[in-house]
Amino acid sequence: MNGQDFSLQPFSPISPALNFKITGNITRRTRQLAVRYDLHGPLAELVIPAPAGLPSRRPGLWGETCFEFFLGVKDSPRYWEFNLSPAGPWNVYRFDGYRQGMAEETALTSLPVSFRRRPDSLLVALELEIERIVAADQPLAVGLAAVLRFRDQGLTYWALTHPGPQADFHRRDSFLVEL
Repeated sequence: MNGQDFSLQPFSPISPALNFKITGNITRRTRQLAVRYDLHGPLAELVIPAPAGLPSRRPGLWGETCFEFFLGVKDSPRYWEFNLSPAGPWNVYRFDGYRQGMAEETALTSLPVSFRRRPDSLLVALELEIERIVAADQPLAVGLAAVLRFRDQGLTYWALTHPGPQADFHRRDSFLVEL
């Protein structure tokens, strides 16, 4: 088992972001990847979609409050983008290289994600069988991120690091967690 705690930082410090904290943990077991996000702060300041019916695949989730992670095979340009909406919709995209060859990953037909919402916190948890997309012995590089939509401030972008002049979760130099 290989696990790491993390803390996400906003792309640019804005005053409402100072009231929020996003932490979590990512753990890899041979065939499973477990990711947990803990968002703490006055959730009433955010636009969080209401829970939907059955969770299903939906495009464009990054335009709203969404939790994301990027999973890359170490020393390979290929990577996957996972989007998890607190309302239940999800999506997974496969890329051949940096923002190249984007396609929905059809090897994954559902994501077992759960949410627990309270007035001042939101827990997002996912346990995923990753052997459908990567071999058990492949070393992984992971980027963890989130998009928060504030009622008054619009979108804010959170990640482990922001190495460029713009928020860009696809940059491999932001895939800091090695599993």
